[in-house]
Amino acid sequence: MDSTVLSGLLLPFLGTTLGSACVYFMRGDLSPSLQKGLSGFAGGIMVAASVWSLIIPAIEQTSGEGFAKVMPAFVGFWLGTLFLLLLDHVIPHLHLGEEEPEGPKVKLDNSTMMVFAVTLHNIPEGMAVGVVLAGMISGQTTITAGAALSLALGIAIQNFPEGAIISMPLHAQGDSKNQAFFKGFLSGAVEPIAAIFTMMAVGLVVPAMPYLLSLAAGAMMYVVVEELIPELSEGQHSNVGVIAFSLGFTVMMALDVVLG
Repeated sequence: MDSTVLSGLLLPFLGTTLGSACVYFMRGDLSPSLQKGLSGFAGGIMVAASVWSLIIPAIEQTSGEGFAKVMPAFVGFWLGTLFLLLLDHVIPHLHLGEEEPEGPKVKLDNSTMMVFAVTLHNIPEGMAVGVVLAGMISGQTTITAGAALSLALGIAIQNFPEGAIISMPLHAQGDSKNQAFFKGFLSGAVEPIAAIFTMMAVGLVVPAMPYLLSLAAGAMMYVVVEELIPELSEGQHSNVGVIAFSLGFTVMMALDVVLG
């Protein structure tokens, strides 16, 4: 397997795993300010990746003028939004800091449903990496190895705090450190799986590349608006989340420009 493809598949998963391992080195639960900072940073990364790594390439790969030029990105973005909206309703999950779970009523413990909530984050991220890698492998798009690597690295960076956000509260709620780490580890496993399934359909992916790039962008933006932004405004007013969001956005923007 090409080293770029292997790196693209494993880097995001590694980010989640390392973040989950924080449960072994940090005591207690995450402070509200730190949670806001980590969520804001992750949100900034996801928004910048959606724009520079997904939507702009989708538009650049579409011929035509006027609305015809932007139509695939427009349609794909809405498909991604509706896809995550569907998953939000069919997968039982519990957001961090909430008491009432969302989705179907099932008899699952809260820690399992928290893992499902993070897994919902990771599905669109895995799709995004898979689509970009498929475009690179095909050689029929303008997607370069650097662009694919920058997206995978950016997602890996934002997965690090996500891993900590899931494993440490689980430990604080009663899970052992090993159990909390393993659940965080599992939540990240969906990313390479989603990416591989996308890559397996490379023959179908390439013709629909503009739609699929923007679909992944729409799915990631749904996660940011539906979950991460509300987390930044919870509790006492703080600018930590906004500053961290800006930091994440500029880090991902720079990665895409420098490596792409």
